[in-house]
Formats: sequence, structure tokens, C-alpha cells
Amino acid sequence: WKTLWNAQGEKTSQERKLVVRGQGKQRTLIGAGAIVGAILLVGATAAPLCAQSYPHKPIRFIIGMAAGGTQDILGRIIVQNLTERLGQTVLVDNRGGSAGNIAYEVAANARPDGYTIVQCSSSIAISPSLYRKLNYDPIKDFAPISLVAELHFVLVVRASPTVNNLKDFLEYARANPGKLNYGSSGLGTAPQLASELIKSLAKINIAHIPYKGASQMLSALVGGEVDMLVVGPGVSMPFIESGKVRALVALGKERLASLPNVPVAKEAGIDNLVVTSWQGILAPAGTPPDIVSRLSTEWIKVAATPGARNQIQRAGFEPLSSTPQEFSEYIKAEIIRWGKVIKDANISLD
Repeated sequence: WKTLWNAQGEKTSQERKLVVRGQGKQRTLIGAGAIVGAILLVGATAAPLCAQSYPHKPIRFIIGMAAGGTQDILGRIIVQNLTERLGQTVLVDNRGGSAGNIAYEVAANARPDGYTIVQCSSSIAISPSLYRKLNYDPIKDFAPISLVAELHFVLVVRASPTVNNLKDFLEYARANPGKLNYGSSGLGTAPQLASELIKSLAKINIAHIPYKGASQMLSALVGGEVDMLVVGPGVSMPFIESGKVRALVALGKERLASLPNVPVAKEAGIDNLVVTSWQGILAPAGTPPDIVSRLSTEWIKVAATPGARNQIQRAGFEPLSSTPQEFSEYIKAEIIRWGKVIKDANISLD
């Protein structure tokens, strides 16, 4: 603002008001400019700072099986390694029951902020064909992060001098229809589905008793409550080595390195019986893509680490990893695959 003078070189009262008002506006404009500049500066740096701050609090890791089971053992290996990679505590939240469906429902309804993730198994691809109504959608309600591992099952029975192989067991089951039981870690789980396939292919009549986890059903087998289990080698190995249970067949395509003397199903006389269970990590749908990408990247690094790979293999799994997109396509394909298996075997839980 310019200073206005009267003819005598002095400011008039009106001119003095103009000058004062002008200075006030100038100060106001300068102050407003400083505030706008500060806002722009914060805006320019806020996004990177927010991205760098994840995770700034503990992450809940939901496991859909009871503590002590095969899936729980793997879950705790995942938790340990993610804690180390992320530099933030990852806390286990066991939500066993209903083939993992309870855990999936809890996760699907959690806040999609990256602080709740869930361990999933192939049960999430199996359940849509077994249940008419689920409280979640396996495709729409989740953001896939990565595959993490694959489990090869074994069929085990209680140790007996009269049952030394699969042929012995099947002959006994056929001679005693309806008198034997098999256990599983829940309705709709891969072990339950594999047992139903064995019943169908071998033409035996044996009843199902579901449990909340592998530890419970192994105790039930040793105690005589059930006569057969399909279970992971990691959790069953102590029972096999102690002689309390006997492994009859491995249900993968090849013999297990940890059980080299146990034949695969085809070698034991049952064709088309290959059942494995994959494991992965999901986040609730709507979780920011940068967080999903970060978690996927960290797991890919974990899966490539010799120490972590050894941990996973000792638990009876083979390490896996994938991008979120690859895992998403894999789940969709698995839903189709298991749907056909279930339809062909005429299996229904409703």
C-alpha cells in the first residue's frame, strides 16, 4: 500500500484509516499465506509418513484352529517370523471350530486397517460347496495376501497287532460296518473331506466324530474313541515315533521325507486319493493395497529364508509364497476344483 499525503504533506484522517486498514489486510494475507504453506507442506509429507508408520501397534493374527494343532503350529511360525520382519508384535488369536468358518467370519467383519489378518486353509475353498449359507464370502470379503505353505496328510490308526497296513484296516472296516469311527479337526476341513473320500473310494461305512483340533483327535485315537485319522505328519510324528499310532499311507503324490517307509495311497491300493491342504494369509476386504503389498512382500522374504523354511518343513509343511493377485486367482480355482470333488463324492453337511 502506498502512503497518501495531502497538499501540506500530512495524512488526512481518511487516508490514515486507509493505511491502517491496508496494513491489517497485508498482515492478514501474509498470515494466511503462511498457514496455507504449512498445510501444503504437511499434505506433501503426510502420506509417506503414514505409510512408513505401519505397523505402529500390535497386529492380531487369527488362527481358525485350537492351540496345539497342525495349523496352529504353522500359525505360530508365521507369527514369529512376521514379528521379526515387521518390528512389531503379532498376537495369536485362536478361534477354533466349524472348519475355520468362525475365524473367517470374525476376520471378514474386522476393521480393514491392516491390524487384523487371518490364517486360512483350503477349507475356505471347500466350505462354499459344503454349506448352503456362510456368514462370509470367500472372494468378496477378503484381500488375499500370500500363500504360505502346503501340508501333506497321512492316514493313521491306533497301533494294533492285527492292522499293519491299509489293506488290513479296510478289510476290518468292511467286516464291521458302522462300528468304527474316524475323527477330524471339524466339519468341512480337509481331513474330514479326505476321510469321506476314503470311505467313498474304499466303500467302507465308518462314522465321523469332529473335534476342535489335531491334539484333541490324536488323544481320542490313542484313547480308543476313534479308529482312524487323516492328520498332518508334524503333529502326529511324536505319536508315530512312540508307537502309539501307526501311519498307513501318505496322501500326497510322493512319499514324505519324514516317513520314507510309508507308501502313498496309490501304492497301497487306492487310486485318485491325493489330498493336501494349503495355507495362506488374508486381510479383510478394503485393507489398503500398500499394506497388503507390504505384508505379502515380507512373507515372500520369510519364505526364502533358510531358517524359516526349516521351521516350516519340520512342522510337516512345504513353504510357499505368492503375490496377492496370484493368491486371489488360486483361491478362485480351488473353489471350482473342490466343488467338483465334493459333487462327485456326493458329500454334504447340510
